Amino acid sequence: MGLDYDRERTGGAEIRLVSTMPIERQRQAIGATWLDQQLIAKVESPASEFGRAVVSALRDREQFLVDQGLARREGPKVIIAGNLLERLKGRELDAAAAGLERSTGLTYRPAIDGVRVSGTYGQTVQLATGKFAMLDDGVGFSLVPWRPILERRLGQSLSATLMGPRVSWEIGRTRGLSI
Repeated sequence: MGLDYDRERTGGAEIRLVSTMPIERQRQAIGATWLDQQLIAKVESPASEFGRAVVSALRDREQFLVDQGLARREGPKVIIAGNLLERLKGRELDAAAAGLERSTGLTYRPAIDGVRVSGTYGQTVQLATGKFAMLDDGVGFSLVPWRPILERRLGQSLSATLMGPRVSWEIGRTRGLSI
């Protein structure tokens, strides 16, 4: 019903949210942004007011990446460092984790691909790179990519295993052998 209304109002144009962060804030964000995805994909911006704003923001983002050592200029071209999105994501997670360490007194334990992390889902952290769930085990914490399945799980014990871009979630405590 709502989609039908939007289609009628926009002449059938499809509207989709690509980032929760305003384009102005993406220009100098530490993490991986929608602008970075556009730079990597070399997508042409539409010839509209929004398109002109995107072109301006992309130029600013390129300069930010050059200033950060994540890109270099070769004449009029900007050469972006390999693995840019992962490098930006890592920088942003490290910065967010440092702030959480200061505010909580807990030690950050990065989630490692294939290694299970467990803890109480204590809060959600919104970054340029995306939304993350903070799992607190009482001594340390991990930041794991948030998924909609977690919406009503705040305060519950969870386990997560990263598998590349995917996350496998277990809800509640799991029992096993212990020494």
